[in-house]
Amino acid sequence: MYAIVNISGKQFKVTKDQHIFAPKMQGEVDASVEFDQVLLADDNGTVSVGAPLLDGAKVSGKILDHVKGDKVIVFKKKRRKGYKKKNGHRQQFTKVLIEDIVL
Repeated sequence: MYAIVNISGKQFKVTKDQHIFAPKMQGEVDASVEFDQVLLADDNGTVSVGAPLLDGAKVSGKILDHVKGDKVIVFKKKRRKGYKKKNGHRQQFTKVLIEDIVL
């Protein structure tokens, strides 16, 4: 059984007992969260497609941690002008454990 869920504007294919790294969400560690924007669900070969969402379908999970992603280096340069600028960025994520999928 799997579902495709919209979490903070991004779509994730989730199954039970799976860890996902979603964009940073509000909430404490060990708090439970519910996602009700289920776009598609598969229950042992029976596929249900929403138009655009499935009615009554929910995915519940638990926040495990708030983490940072890998560093991305942003480097800008204009040749022959002496202009160089180096910058770094680390995106913040929330690690979520998917506990249950209810259709």
